[in-house]
Amino acid sequence: MAYLLLILTPMFWAGNFISARAIAPETDPLLLALLRWLVALLLILPWWWPVVRREWPVMRQNLPILCWLSFWSVAMFNTMIYLGVETTTASNAAIFQAIIPVLILLLSWLFYSERVDALQGLGILISISGVLVIVSKAELSRLLGLRMNPGDLWIMVAVVSWAIYSVTLRHRPASVSPFGFFGFSVAFGVIALLPFALWEQGGVVMPHWNSWVWALVGYIAIFPSILAYLFWNRGVAEIGAATAGLFIYLIPVFGLVLAILFLNEALHGYHLVGILLIAVGILLAMIRRITVYLQQRRTKEL
Repeated sequence: MAYLLLILTPMFWAGNFISARAIAPETDPLLLALLRWLVALLLILPWWWPVVRREWPVMRQNLPILCWLSFWSVAMFNTMIYLGVETTTASNAAIFQAIIPVLILLLSWLFYSERVDALQGLGILISISGVLVIVSKAELSRLLGLRMNPGDLWIMVAVVSWAIYSVTLRHRPASVSPFGFFGFSVAFGVIALLPFALWEQGGVVMPHWNSWVWALVGYIAIFPSILAYLFWNRGVAEIGAATAGLFIYLIPVFGLVLAILFLNEALHGYHLVGILLIAVGILLAMIRRITVYLQQRRTKEL
């Protein structure tokens, strides 16, 4: 069951990019981000409210770090994704998620002085070059002339935001439960996004969307926001974070397949080159961790 849940999780997350891209012409990105988390908050509120009442004294003592983490995850990451898919493809948005583990290594080295060996450094450079190939469509003139799709840049801001969140997640107070922290992040996101969405809309305006748009908003609020979180936690608890983390790399796979099936997006040669470079970079950057993990598995079996 754990493996099924961990396969569904990246599929739901990839579906977030596809859904946002599909309704981009009909929606505004800040309003979509707000409604996503508002609906999610209303759905979890009956279960989260007793938790927050019990844990509020601890939350209040740790407000700075809780707000910091919530800002980079709920408020920033998804909003930048929705801004990005306005002008770039869902395929690009999904592919760029694969570079997150490499960015985490880089930021851990920059801000926490964690050791990065030569192989990891090479992996970081190769993965970043893969992203540049996709962003520039393998045209050097685009890079030299800085003629890049603004949507791709928004997606890169989103990816960096999630990496910052992941690196600083080590400071989350252990006395705040995972579900309490999740609910706090969602509530923070709603509060933080509200004034920007109102500014975007020019005031309180009820969007006149088609039923299929509302259906996709409901999907985004339930599947990538709530169920993916619950499935991920269950999977990690059953098979461990090291193994579960490998399933993250299914996001680009699902993203590409869904984008081709539902959005008729084309797969270009520069996509394949970029994906290959990112994959090689990830393998080089993570090879030491993978080796240690396999050695630990062999020791347990013996």
